Amino acid sequence: MKTVRIWFCKEGAARYISHLDLTRCFSRALHRAKIPLWYTEGFSPRAYMVFALPLSLGIRGERESLDIRLEQEISPEEIISRLNAVLPPDLPVYAVTEPVMKPGKIAFASFEFELETEDLSAQEALGRVEDLFSKQEILVEKHTKSGPKTINIAPFLTHTKVWEENGRLRLSSVLPAGSTENVNPYLITTSIRNYMGFDFYEKVARTNLYDAQMHPFV
Repeated sequence: MKTVRIWFCKEGAARYISHLDLTRCFSRALHRAKIPLWYTEGFSPRAYMVFALPLSLGIRGERESLDIRLEQEISPEEIISRLNAVLPPDLPVYAVTEPVMKPGKIAFASFEFELETEDLSAQEALGRVEDLFSKQEILVEKHTKSGPKTINIAPFLTHTKVWEENGRLRLSSVLPAGSTENVNPYLITTSIRNYMGFDFYEKVARTNLYDAQMHPFV
């Protein structure tokens, strides 16, 4: 039995499928691709499948991963080829490696944002957002299991940059993404809407995951 880590992208229409549907999609794809999965024993056998960190709906994932266990030896190239033949084109598999870091070690995630405004130019929007991010307090309502909760996201923006590029507002940010503390990237765009008073079309991508020492998830 061997554990391998499957690396894939979640893009296009796949951004809008839930984590449950993503799990079902990969489960069916692994079956159709005839990947020799290891199953748990007992009355209800299940394949071992562990995704590193579920994405919120609408966010593109550039470096997503799924851990599986194999009963038989099969090359990474064969796994990639078989899965890409049966998966939707918006869920391309690009690598298969041996896991190094456990998903439970994940503490941060990096994101990139692209905002396109209609009410004002990107340069004007840039100045307003820079002023907002310089504040000591930026209050946003966060939805939790126990109900809505107002939090101050300003302390989490120390690794956030904003600039203008080709007529669009661009942002990059590293946010807490662990089991004890997690900041949804949409809280950043929500704060801009709430404080700035202008609307925009947004694209958000998660580019990488890191442990507490900011080592990339591998």
